Amino acid sequence: MSRFFTTGSDSESESSLSGEELVTKPVGGNYGKQPLLLSEDEEDTKRVVRSAKDKRFEELTNLIRTIRNAMKIRDVTKCLEEFELLGKAYGKAKSIVDKEGVPRFYIRILADLEDYLNELWEDKEGKKKMNKNNAKALSTLRQKIRKYNRDFESHITNYKQNPEQSADEDAEKNEEDSEGSSDEDEDDEGVSAAAFLKKKSEAPSGESRKFLKKMEDEDEDSEDSEDDEDWDTGSTSSDSDSEEEEGKQTVLASRFLKKAPTTEEDKKAAEKKREDKAKKKHDRKSKRLDEEEEDNEGGEWERVRGGVPLVKEKPKMFAKGTEITHAVVIKKLNEILQARGKKGTDRAAQIELLQLLVQIASENNLGEGVIVKIKFNIIASLYDYNPNLATYMKPEMWQKCLDCINELMDILFANPNIFVGENILEEGENLHNADQPLRVRGCILTLVERMDEEFTKIMQNTDPHSQEYVEHLKDEAQVCAIIERVQRYLEEKGTTEEICRIYLRRILHTYYKFDYKAHQRQLTPPEGSSKSEQDQAENEGEDSAVLMERLCKYIYAKDRTDRIRTCAILCHIYHHALHSRWYQARDLMLMSHLQDNIQHADPPVQILYNRTMVQLGICAFRQGLTKDAHNALLDIQSSGRAKELLGQGLLLRSLQERNQEQEKVERRRQVPFHLHINLELLECVYLVSAMLLEIPYMAAHESDARRRMISKQFHHQLRVGERQPLLGPPESMREHVVAASKAMKMGDWKTCHSFIINEKMNGKVWDLFPEADKVRTMLVRKIQEESLRTYLFTYSSVYDSISMETLSDMFELDLPTVHSIISKMIINEELMASLDQPTQTVVMHRTEPTAQQNLALQLAEKLGSLVENNERVFDHKQGTYGGYFRDQKDGYRKNEGYMRRGGYRQQQSQTAY
Repeated sequence: MSRFFTTGSDSESESSLSGEELVTKPVGGNYGKQPLLLSEDEEDTKRVVRSAKDKRFEELTNLIRTIRNAMKIRDVTKCLEEFELLGKAYGKAKSIVDKEGVPRFYIRILADLEDYLNELWEDKEGKKKMNKNNAKALSTLRQKIRKYNRDFESHITNYKQNPEQSADEDAEKNEEDSEGSSDEDEDDEGVSAAAFLKKKSEAPSGESRKFLKKMEDEDEDSEDSEDDEDWDTGSTSSDSDSEEEEGKQTVLASRFLKKAPTTEEDKKAAEKKREDKAKKKHDRKSKRLDEEEEDNEGGEWERVRGGVPLVKEKPKMFAKGTEITHAVVIKKLNEILQARGKKGTDRAAQIELLQLLVQIASENNLGEGVIVKIKFNIIASLYDYNPNLATYMKPEMWQKCLDCINELMDILFANPNIFVGENILEEGENLHNADQPLRVRGCILTLVERMDEEFTKIMQNTDPHSQEYVEHLKDEAQVCAIIERVQRYLEEKGTTEEICRIYLRRILHTYYKFDYKAHQRQLTPPEGSSKSEQDQAENEGEDSAVLMERLCKYIYAKDRTDRIRTCAILCHIYHHALHSRWYQARDLMLMSHLQDNIQHADPPVQILYNRTMVQLGICAFRQGLTKDAHNALLDIQSSGRAKELLGQGLLLRSLQERNQEQEKVERRRQVPFHLHINLELLECVYLVSAMLLEIPYMAAHESDARRRMISKQFHHQLRVGERQPLLGPPESMREHVVAASKAMKMGDWKTCHSFIINEKMNGKVWDLFPEADKVRTMLVRKIQEESLRTYLFTYSSVYDSISMETLSDMFELDLPTVHSIISKMIINEELMASLDQPTQTVVMHRTEPTAQQNLALQLAEKLGSLVENNERVFDHKQGTYGGYFRDQKDGYRKNEGYMRRGGYRQQQSQTAY
């Protein structure tokens, strides 16, 4: 565009260009009074007159170009800085955007940037290799762009549905960018001027047409240029002179109108210019492609990651011609290990180097001692691959670890002359002298314990409801096999302490598993087979009970640390309870006195103790011992935090009380899903036990004002059921228990039975027991007995006597059982009655107080407590304060013989010795 200085006011320049109608100035205006002065320096510099829209959009375009360059080199920090500047620039251009609409290039960068950040976020490997600033900027920018894009959601959706138009425009723009900065500026100015003139000057005046015609004539003589909007300096100055001579003033912008061809020749000329321009662009594009092809002849382009340049070739372990000896290999091993743990060390490459070193050692027959030492370091490097404690091993690394440990154990079993241990010093190692036993520093037990911990972490961090969890769980067979191999190795060469530690690992993988084979052998012993066949079948696999007994007894006798012995006792009790050996489990728990000091143990041991107590309570319930079951489950269930106490998850309300670090520690303590105890089964067992204890007790002490609650949680469920305005059929397990309790309270055992044992409850609870039918039979018997007791407590005042045969038929119990229940009630003074043996009837004594007598007794108790309170108030007024009385001489003295009721002071005579 031509150079031009206006002599009008500066404030009018931008507003006149931004959108007002073109008007002609009268002769005698400011333009006519002051001549246009152009110096030589000013002729050398081009002055560009642009609208506010072009200025703002150019600023946005430059920022977008910078962001795209930063995206190419994965510089997220630069993207964040430029995005903040882009938001500010867009805010400045808001008034223009409101008029013109949101530019498409702005929508495109928002959509592309969000997709780019999402791609980076999903690339886990790439995120790990980012530096700290880029990783932090990625998280911040991702949140900002998602929040910012909410305002442009509809625009971005439209853009993603039809991106072709924008892609074509950008391709043209990129081509023009490659031509050079001058061409780009000229094209931008031409487009903006054309758009400006199209909107503002659709019908120029007569003088303007004359002026345009003159400009066209002069322009035909001038040199052609690629941009239609530019004239050279000579034509511009001649135009100014002619304007002054004619004395006709026009608006400044009208002098720079794009030529509007009027004749056929002009149209042909303009079309020819456009074709020439398109041809030049095509030539430039083809030339650039040819250059790229020439560059590509040397080889294909490869996309590389930013940061440290990758080493494609494997580093040479040893120089060519180097003699491979023990000293050289150990020296190279130490060099590799020195880089371990340092910042910037590629852990995967380090593992590959160690594996390559093993191959070199085996190819050169350097002996098993060197190979064992390198294997120890390979396994340690595999464990160190994830520096963070919370992260777990990848499947490929985990499989490598298992294979490497198995290979190490094969070498140790094949070479009994190799001794490994933590107490062997580096200086005392013997790696190649075959005359003496080979000694290698390392602890196989520590590696196996770490392997077991890694397996637990893998199971903790896998979705338990996915097929992946099942696949990982299959690896437990390999883990148990490795532990058994290490156990056999340490039983030959290990110390007592090491044997106790590996025995505990074996116990921890055994105690929670139900031995179905042993259970089946107990139920159906083979009768037709011979004795030798029976012995062979029994010896095929050791029963888990015998195995646990052997391992635990060794730990009880040999272990010197309280923790291992405590864990072994708890696992032993859990295993007994799981297999319904109630009395052995109970006796072991009582003899160990663990309940006295378990609060001083570390949290994992406390979780194991809670799991053991829960399993003990469920075992007691299966045996029909409802009182023992209730007592064992009371502490866990009354806390309302059973899920957390059993290590099966964190409660939401508890998360608010912890900081982030404490939460991570708590999550690492969680028990894997395949060890979980069903919480609904646990709660059902507790509530049913509470119902069988609480309902008869409530019936017996219905009029007692001081009766105690056996189970607060059960009473809470009853109150919730009573508060419901509309009682429908029960749906949840709790509603079933509440409905059964109400039926039992009325002595209706059949309704109670139908609520406790039905298809829905069987599917949720009872079918989960190993011997479900046996449990259901026991439960029916308990409901009948407790319903009979409740019936007698409730309706004893109605009967003078009642036949035991009637009670037997009513509750479907045999006569001896009814006789036994009533006899116990009479002996315990729960029922005031006597048995008439010849007639088999129960004769009631009617000693129970009536309702009026009960009210009188309650009134007497309340009056007694009121009198006692009055006496205490009277004592305070008299000057007796909590065991001190007022003395006029000595002030307050302690009253040794003070009695609480009445404040009586007992004086004791003292005898002198």
